[in-house]
Amino acid sequence: MFGPLALTLQVAVLATLLAGLGALGVIALTHRRKAAGFVDAVLTAPLVLPPTVLGYYLLTALGRRSALGEAFEAVTGSSFVFTRTGAVVAACITAFPLILQSARAAIDAVDGTLLDAARTLGATRIGALRRVALPLASRGVASGLLLGFARACGDFGVTLMLAGNIPGETQTASLALYDAMLAGRDGDARTLAVSLTGLAVTSIILVQWLGRRPHVE
Repeated sequence: MFGPLALTLQVAVLATLLAGLGALGVIALTHRRKAAGFVDAVLTAPLVLPPTVLGYYLLTALGRRSALGEAFEAVTGSSFVFTRTGAVVAACITAFPLILQSARAAIDAVDGTLLDAARTLGATRIGALRRVALPLASRGVASGLLLGFARACGDFGVTLMLAGNIPGETQTASLALYDAMLAGRDGDARTLAVSLTGLAVTSIILVQWLGRRPHVE
């Protein structure tokens, strides 16, 4: 019972870090660009797409018969499918939109004249974002990471399709909860449900705290 919870935390932390780095990279490349809206629309689609659709896309792109899947297996000797790596990828995909939207909103809210001033002092566009915008937007970015973490902890459908439901390997808390319900283990199901709810509520409380906390210039 506690094994799936520990695995969930491991997968969610890795997925959140990867999604956070990816989101910041996308923002750095598209900040103040006309294509930003279209890029965000495409990358935020996983937030509203059915898990089966996301799972299908991931299996098509990363399965053993795909070019990426074959290349990954040739280099690492492992596969994305039915492995812990697949669970991380699935959680990363579901967490990414929340992190991207929160971080984008926070960085876009930074006064553009500050970035322009940094550019006139010799900073590159990426450098101005990193040294000026990112510190000022840190609370919004942190909020996005917390929301992404909570979403990664609760993923079910995409993880099931890409990583499977293998006890001790890819069975996260959500999958273990489903198995416990089917097997009539009400005590285990209740414990897992309460634990996942606690993680989600704690994350939201921290997000609210960040929103109320005065920003120190």
